[in-house]
Amino acid sequence: MMRFFAACLVGGALAIPAFAQQSGDGLKLLERIATAAQQLNYTGVFVYQSGNRTETSRITHLDNGGNEFERLEALDGSPREVVRQNDEVRCYLPEKHLVIVERRSNQRSFPSLLPGCLAGLTEHYTIRRGPNGRVAGINSESIRVEPKDEFRYGHQLWFDPKTGLLLKAVMLNRKGEPIETFAFTEIKIGGSDLGVPHTPDIKGGSWRMHIVRSSEVKRDDGQWQFPDTLPGFRRQPGIKRQLHAGGPEGMHVIFSDGLAAVSVFIDPVPNKVSNAATNTGTPFAIGAINVVKRYVGGYRLVVMGDVPAVALREFAEGIEPRSK
Repeated sequence: MMRFFAACLVGGALAIPAFAQQSGDGLKLLERIATAAQQLNYTGVFVYQSGNRTETSRITHLDNGGNEFERLEALDGSPREVVRQNDEVRCYLPEKHLVIVERRSNQRSFPSLLPGCLAGLTEHYTIRRGPNGRVAGINSESIRVEPKDEFRYGHQLWFDPKTGLLLKAVMLNRKGEPIETFAFTEIKIGGSDLGVPHTPDIKGGSWRMHIVRSSEVKRDDGQWQFPDTLPGFRRQPGIKRQLHAGGPEGMHVIFSDGLAAVSVFIDPVPNKVSNAATNTGTPFAIGAINVVKRYVGGYRLVVMGDVPAVALREFAEGIEPRSK
């Protein structure tokens, strides 16, 4: 939801065990963390922090024989909820009496931050054990994922050794400083009394439902060419979106190295807009997500991702429509 919308150490330094130089052990542990977030039942409260911005949310997640149900509720700021059943996502905005319905097959949010397939990750990251600690009252273990180049950020992940569930995730810049943090403050894992994440009651009011129509795009549709300035980032199946009935159709293309991701939103714009702004804009940040806007060939490109701003801008400047 956050992307959609000091600890005291007692007793001296903590030992950091190694993976005995076996990167496969690290990948297996990351795969366990990824699977736990998708298959376990849990409910809890977590805090997101980036710079001066802090948000608190409650999440309830259930897996019923392969069918996922999830409810994410903001506990501060404007009231909003996201309810997901498998790949159907409904975003409820009570102040606007608006429900936005969309299908998303690649949406990732805490604690389900890791994709199911992590093959090839060790080509661009070093994986090692981090110090143990306590998160939400649970004695936790941690793992560090450190980039081998300047095109991606590092991560430290704390998890419950009994279940594998991710309890805390910190994204780190090249200096090892935190960029953003997700951390549970309270969590209940397992059990049959969590209840089904319910859909908010929208009867009896002037609620509007907005359905975002979309269709999958194969990895290379021949319309656009993308630079290879982000090594290891491979193009994933994208989608075409129609935000409004009868309106123009835009495209959402995704590139990922298995951990970090870059999204490219391509939308047609009126000629007077595209002619007035042709240069790549200055990158700006939304939390840990860097964003660059650019106009080219009658289209507006919005490029955003959890990669350093310099790398993102270089990538954005190389996107061009293919000549017909």
